[in-house]
Amino acid sequence: MKKLKTDWFLIETEQDYDAALTRYEQVRHAGKATTDHKEKLLLAHLISDFEARTSELPEVDPVELIKIRMKDFGYKPVDLAKEYGDKGTISKVLNYKQALSLTMVRKFSRLLHIPADALIAEYELR
Repeated sequence: MKKLKTDWFLIETEQDYDAALTRYEQVRHAGKATTDHKEKLLLAHLISDFEARTSELPEVDPVELIKIRMKDFGYKPVDLAKEYGDKGTISKVLNYKQALSLTMVRKFSRLLHIPADALIAEYELR
């Protein structure tokens, strides 16, 4: 597997952003106390900073935001279930029957490129 780069700077372009996302996916399971783990932490910070500076998320509740990003990426509920591991829970969340868990926030933030703080906002269940 080819390393893209190890000398990271502030992400300023979409190309830098894409390179950072690609490299993050390569090192995201790196063990603690490794160089790759340190790089992963740095990349997470740089990616989050770039997204905060460039993303304009709509003012909607977390479930609607997930649905919008699913549409943007062409994902179906089954794709979220593959990431999370439980189709029934995904259905309940998308239908406002169950709140997002911390694990879901983390996984969906990474999968859908949504800042985690946008997914922890309060919303009403039905």
